[in-house]
Amino acid sequence: MKRIAVLASGRGSNLEAILEAEKRGDLSSGRVVLVLSDCADAPVLEKAKKAGVKALFIDPKNHSSRESYDQALVDVLKAAQVDLVVLAGFMRLVSPLFVRSFPMQILNIHPSLLPSFPGTDGIEQALAHGAKVTGCTVHFVDEGLDSGPIVLQEAVPVIQRDTVHTLRSRVQAVEHRLYPTAIDLFCRGMLKVEGRRCYILD
Repeated sequence: MKRIAVLASGRGSNLEAILEAEKRGDLSSGRVVLVLSDCADAPVLEKAKKAGVKALFIDPKNHSSRESYDQALVDVLKAAQVDLVVLAGFMRLVSPLFVRSFPMQILNIHPSLLPSFPGTDGIEQALAHGAKVTGCTVHFVDEGLDSGPIVLQEAVPVIQRDTVHTLRSRVQAVEHRLYPTAIDLFCRGMLKVEGRRCYILD
């Protein structure tokens, strides 16, 4: 059984989707054992506690640098013997130190079809560029910005009258299905990375 930690800064809708998948038995080889946040009042912490998952706020203000903060996160994750780190709306760029501590053991979900529209505002970028199709991408985290090997992607059409809010809500609905699927594939040992490509094993 793979031990999963979720890092999040906000509401925790992806955490809820992962925990629901766990409850349904769709995540049979993994279990969320820890939730970490960089925001003291993040609703995700309360959601984790209600689900019986250990939840901790680690204050960035107690650290003089990004590396110092990330080392504190790594120490907590290593102590919890985590096999997979899941970024779910974690609004901090993780440092190379963090990435090297968990090589090909960190997943992120991004609201665009990477490599298009990387960064914090993928939905806004898609609308500003007049894209007819966007979507979401689950990928491994490397030392670049949203540049790691792609695990799963799914397209979402952009409707003519879409706003940031309407498009984001449709993309998130897909995220909530796609992310647990990718996590399950990892936990069952069905992902193999060669260079930039991630293969799903039969």
